Amino acid sequence: MIRNKVVILGFRFILGGVFIWAGILKIIDPLGFARDIDNYRFFPHALSFFLALLLPWLEVICGACVVIGIYRRAGAFLLSFLILGFLGLIFLTMIRGINVDCGCFGSLSRKADITLFLTDTALCFFAINIWAYPPKQQAL
Repeated sequence: MIRNKVVILGFRFILGGVFIWAGILKIIDPLGFARDIDNYRFFPHALSFFLALLLPWLEVICGACVVIGIYRRAGAFLLSFLILGFLGLIFLTMIRGINVDCGCFGSLSRKADITLFLTDTALCFFAINIWAYPPKQQAL
């Protein structure tokens, strides 16, 4: 695990910023995000709408916690689970041969492919390192 305070601070700004930005774009267009979730053909239709309302707010709140440093470890822990779940979804989508936009950034989303998988793996690495960093080094 990385223990450099400056590197961890950089990870916090990158991870938190990505999730705050992505969450806000999804909050603006919940029906579009529900459609993106539905395109994966993994969740029942009704659950797609519930997730489209819940997940963006969770992303924004956890991202803000990571950036600000209040409940930093809890925010990083939850974001790591969200990322791991999404990595599994990307993997299943690629295996099933479904060509879908990821839905991560609203209309700015890209295809769910190996590059997205690698990008999210890096974000998961950031989240795990933020979570593992000593609790006493919390706030900005």
